[in-house]
Amino acid sequence: MGAGKTTLVRHLLHALGVTGRIKSPTYAVVEPYELPGLDVWHFDFYRFADPREWEDAGFRDIFASRGLKLVEWPEKAAAMLPTPDLDIALQAASDTARSVTLSAHTPTGLALLQATQRGESKP
Repeated sequence: MGAGKTTLVRHLLHALGVTGRIKSPTYAVVEPYELPGLDVWHFDFYRFADPREWEDAGFRDIFASRGLKLVEWPEKAAAMLPTPDLDIALQAASDTARSVTLSAHTPTGLALLQATQRGESKP
């Protein structure tokens, strides 16, 4: 809580070209965004009491489709989620500082990490 997950997603979505207000999906669970050539879904599973709620909500079809899925609180959906390309773990180091750890789990995630290390915007 309070590590900056939604703030990070807001900055990422603005950088991708989303204009206007970007709402937290805490109550809606998902907020979709359409960009030229890219569909984006921002999920927040904080309120899930059981991982099966992910399946019951019909999210399997969204995760099987092309596009960017940004997930806050993925542990609440546990093993129901497909393997992520990239994990971004945020830890509050203090009131004003955060520690960020990136972990790749797929070849796509590895390419993203390598591109960021080279300073590229796309792999």
